[in-house]
Amino acid sequence: MKLNFVLLEAWNGVRRNVSMVVSVILVTLVSLTFVGSAALLQAQIANMKSYWYDKAQVAVYLCTQYSTLGACDQQEVGAEQIAAVEAQLSSATLAPYIDKWYFENHDEAYANFTEQFAGSPVVDLVTPDLLPQTFWVNLKDPTQSALVFEAVGGMSGVESVIDQRSYLDGIFSMLNAASLTAIGVAVLMLIAAALLIATTIRLSAFSRRRELAIMRLVGASNWYIQTPFILEGVVAATIGSVLACGAIAGIMVFFVDGYLSSALPATSFIQLADVWFVFPGLLAAGAVLAATSAYIAISRYLRV
Repeated sequence: MKLNFVLLEAWNGVRRNVSMVVSVILVTLVSLTFVGSAALLQAQIANMKSYWYDKAQVAVYLCTQYSTLGACDQQEVGAEQIAAVEAQLSSATLAPYIDKWYFENHDEAYANFTEQFAGSPVVDLVTPDLLPQTFWVNLKDPTQSALVFEAVGGMSGVESVIDQRSYLDGIFSMLNAASLTAIGVAVLMLIAAALLIATTIRLSAFSRRRELAIMRLVGASNWYIQTPFILEGVVAATIGSVLACGAIAGIMVFFVDGYLSSALPATSFIQLADVWFVFPGLLAAGAVLAATSAYIAISRYLRV
């Protein structure tokens, strides 16, 4: 097989079907951008889980004069009850599992509340006595929060024991749902890209049917005939893949690093250096998708 002839035929095919090639590039760009975005979202979810789960605390909320939950009966927790909970958290039983803990009284809780919700009208409706005094517990292993539940959950003066990870689980569930949605859209777009590539190759072959008939009459092998068409699809899809990599890099630089990092400074985000592994996968996916679709399309055409 003469390489220059194959490359020339592939170039002629691209030149003759510019509009179809542009369509393949755009569909590949969009589909692989969705694929890359889904991969980045999964990486971000894993990064956030690692970051926030390690910081998640167990909150031991104490009774207020308005509490009706747990062992509370609208009675403010007393000093003796607070001391009992403190002694339990400092006991030899829990010491191997607790990294540190600290106590937050009404005034401290109110100061943190007003700082967190500064500018919100809800601040004017809340007074310090409405906010419970709380023991905040950091565990060495956040998965062992059940030990704190068992140790202090039923004690007098304790309203409730809340593991902050329960709030995070809901957030991560929504993020996973968004990631799965992106993957579903990406799969549909990849199917559309494969069908478009196959259609493009078949139309290209039809436009050159006389040339193909002559090549077959003079004894050219199917592989010799097929290769230029496969290269057409691979070239178009590779361009789309490169553009998809550029789009992913743009999302990371301008949206994640440029906007989200400043808008949510307390959140840990992945960096561009963390997602280079996605780019080879996108390039390989585009090339394989195009080569497979083109090969199947031209093989069926030659059998006809």
